[in-house]
Amino acid sequence: MANKIILKDINAAYGAVQVLHGISMDVGHGETVALLGTNGNGKSTLIKVVAGLVKSTQGTALVVIDDVEHNLARLTPEEIVNLGVAMVPEGRRLFPLLTVEENLLLGASRPFARAHVDETMAYCFEVFPKLKERRTQRAGSMSGGEQQMVALARSLMTMPKILLIDEPSVGLAPIIVKQMIDKIAELKVQKSLTILMAEQNFTQAMRIADRGYVIVHGEIKITGSAAELASNDVVRQLYMGV
Repeated sequence: MANKIILKDINAAYGAVQVLHGISMDVGHGETVALLGTNGNGKSTLIKVVAGLVKSTQGTALVVIDDVEHNLARLTPEEIVNLGVAMVPEGRRLFPLLTVEENLLLGASRPFARAHVDETMAYCFEVFPKLKERRTQRAGSMSGGEQQMVALARSLMTMPKILLIDEPSVGLAPIIVKQMIDKIAELKVQKSLTILMAEQNFTQAMRIADRGYVIVHGEIKITGSAAELASNDVVRQLYMGV
């Protein structure tokens, strides 16, 4: 059954400041699509529109879950999560005084996920063995890379069909960024996920993305496959330092 994201002519604002201008894009079933660009260009805002944390002021935002279309403007963030849409927020946003295991349990919030907590927890510990070793450690005492593992595992505890990932490389060493991006690719295949990932590290994002959109000042300026974007002169100059 298909799980997709469809955005048409999306505008979004914070008060009087308009951030997104007529964004149209889609993420097909089983795709990993990268939303690329530097800080302050609207990537996180667009992710939040899909998560229901920011409501669009114009346009249509839809998700298709198991072939059923849902209008995001009519749903609360909780209802969107309950459909099977999970978000890994920028900066991880863990509960620092709670243990790894407690953080993961909080991820299993939707009714469907609560019925499968034990098996999903076991899967997360299989994917991230270090988290199993440190299940009783407070999340706030872990390294940045370990905290990113917790954030990603917490999202998996919801048993999502669509995964939104906002800036997974922020604050991480290059080797950890590569490992995290590789893990996202692995999870996509294992769990048949549809993924929208906002990322400013062009090279790492496009290693695993099927397609990418470059957003500049709240508008989609360039789109294409990984190969097409890598050969684009503007992209090469601005995002790859070539």
